[in-house]
Amino acid sequence: MTNPVYLDYDQAGLDAQYNNRLRWPDYKVHFANWREWSSETCKKLPCHLDLAFGPHPMEKLDIVPAEPSPDGNGAPLYVFIHGGYWYSLDKADYTYVAEGFRPHGIATAVNNFGLAPDTSMDEIVRQNRAALAWLWRNARTYGADPDRIYVCGHSAGGHLAVMLLATDWPAFGADLPKNLVKGACSIGGLFDMEAIRLTYLNQTLKMSKEEAARNAPLAQEYPVRAPLSLVVAVDETPEYHRQSREMADLWEKLGYPVDLLVPEGLNHFDVANQLRDPRCELVKLQLAEMKKAFSRNQNKEAGKTS
Repeated sequence: MTNPVYLDYDQAGLDAQYNNRLRWPDYKVHFANWREWSSETCKKLPCHLDLAFGPHPMEKLDIVPAEPSPDGNGAPLYVFIHGGYWYSLDKADYTYVAEGFRPHGIATAVNNFGLAPDTSMDEIVRQNRAALAWLWRNARTYGADPDRIYVCGHSAGGHLAVMLLATDWPAFGADLPKNLVKGACSIGGLFDMEAIRLTYLNQTLKMSKEEAARNAPLAQEYPVRAPLSLVVAVDETPEYHRQSREMADLWEKLGYPVDLLVPEGLNHFDVANQLRDPRCELVKLQLAEMKKAFSRNQNKEAGKTS
């Protein structure tokens, strides 16, 4: 028997757990659909495209504002982080998610970041933090409320969404609030980066053991009690299910609110298709989590002034 590389997996077995494109060869159809849907979204909804949040050419984001509120208050801001195993895809592939949230009075932002191998994991995480800092500082310009920011990511984006919850925001920028991100949803996310480092993926990612540890959500401290939703489709590999279970266990040990959901009849790619539908269960889940997260924050603020 071949010696195990990680847990009980030999190299071929571990690689197979994370080779989503081999497991679901129709992934190209999904990629094409996401790009087409997003192009259609930009044609029919108001969009602010390629807003620079930093000097790097990839440090740009798109905003799809909500309908103006009759009371003049800013809309909640839903920030979506794209997948692609940190080396592929683009914000332009995911603008369609705004279709699911704009009917509910929510603005959507989708950000880019540098991709591996040209960009390290440390820098990818930093750029995502920079995007959130920029959005907090500029939200009102686009009709959004900086005190109601919720993040979501798919696949590698799910990893990055949780890393934002681990951020010491005042250390990142002196003007930033500790609870800049009020909650997060990770769809098919990755949290054990040592497992990733030991797969074929690291030929592109080029993470050292130390860098993998620095950017592993399972190894972080979380300064704010924020709600976390973990969504792992039923047809994901056992490793994806393990990673989400372990992340849920960590959140429970911290005493933070967490939901672990396993949608039936879906896989790693088509689970993200649901976000186009404002009536789908995945959108409803996040709307409910936003309501709780924003209400909790408002109660805290009221307590400070009472």
